[in-house]
Amino acid sequence: MARSRLTPERESELYAAVLDLLGEVGYEALTMDAVAARTRSSKATLYRQWGSKAELVVKALRHNKPVQLAEIDTGSLRGDFHAVLQRTDDCQMEKNSALMRGLGQAVHNNPDLFQALRELLIEPELTGLGLMLQRAVDRGEVRPDNPALSYLPHMMIGAFAARELVEDRPVDQAFLIDYAEAVVFPALGV
Repeated sequence: MARSRLTPERESELYAAVLDLLGEVGYEALTMDAVAARTRSSKATLYRQWGSKAELVVKALRHNKPVQLAEIDTGSLRGDFHAVLQRTDDCQMEKNSALMRGLGQAVHNNPDLFQALRELLIEPELTGLGLMLQRAVDRGEVRPDNPALSYLPHMMIGAFAARELVEDRPVDQAFLIDYAEAVVFPALGV
């Protein structure tokens, strides 16, 4: 039988099922058998399309997060930041936080997952963030020698991680906007 491509609808359905399972059981307990059963597909098909559990999980995460930071250009860093936040609702943000917490533990024990996450999710995000910041520098909003520029990813990841730990509350748009206004923009001199 010839290898058939999945329709975009079927691929989206599979990715949604993977993310649901990931949220329910975590990365370690997620199996290709469980994905196959949940999606009424064969394990052979899953391996043929994705090759590994790590690749399937990361592609599902990327598929679910199509915001391209590099494409957002409102003319100001503050505007860009708000535009990014408005593309994800609080419910999705909470889901994303839960998934990242679940994966945070798994990446330590799984180099394939770490590599796939870096290549497919983290590096494109950092590249997009870098372009957004470079436009702010080019417009004169941020000094090119501002030492906080290289720490922006750390600040944002820190905000996500710390909200749960410090306040036992999920990250939402209101929190991230307040955080940006109180911490990020002042650090960048915006």
